[in-house]
Parts: sequence; structure tokens; C-alpha cells
Amino acid sequence: QVQLVESGGGLVQAGGSLRLSCTVSGSISIITGLGWYRQAPGKQRELVANITSTDTTNYADSVKGRFTISRDDAKHTVYLRMNSLKPEDTAVYYCNAVTRVDPYDYDYWGQGTQVTVSS
Repeated sequence: QVQLVESGGGLVQAGGSLRLSCTVSGSISIITGLGWYRQAPGKQRELVANITSTDTTNYADSVKGRFTISRDDAKHTVYLRMNSLKPEDTAVYYCNAVTRVDPYDYDYWGQGTQVTVSS
């Protein structure tokens, strides 16, 4: 089992910045990747960024150059730094962990944190 707790959401004006944090606990040793997803009202949940255990990162095209995902293994925390925020970034942001228990992968989710960008 893995537990994820997000923090750092809020209301910000367009062009502003926020940093989301996700603290991970539980069976950390079996985590193969961490990521951030978001879901806007009436839309499907989508990948924002993820980072593997070897620090390979992947970003959605819509956030490339503006968002940065990073991890601090000593603090068991993954971050999402969001710069140059746009109103279309408004969504509930969810932290995700992927674990591997051969031969299966399992997904774990945080409770979500609201990010609202005003124009």
C-alpha cells in the first residue's frame, strides 16, 4: 500500500506560479514512478508530468517549458513547480504513484488539490 497526500493548491492570477507537493508513505520501495495528473470540470483526467525511479521525466505538451516535476527521495516528496499559469490550467491536480509487484502494476492516487487560475 502507498499513501499520497497533496498540498500547495490555491487561487492564483494568470502568469503566476504555484508549487504542488505530494508526500509519499507506505511501500515506497516498490514505486517505479510518480506523477501528476489533472482533471478539469467536464473533462477526463490527463497526465501532466511524471518522473521515473531513474529521474526520467515526461510532460504533457500543454505544460512543457512551464511546469517542472522533481523529487526529493530523502523527504519522500514529489513536487510540481508551475510557472506562467494560464486559466486553462485550472483543475484538480492529483498525485499518482505506480508500483510494481510482478507481474502487475498498481496505481495509487492522492485526494487531489484544487488549482484555480484567474484571468
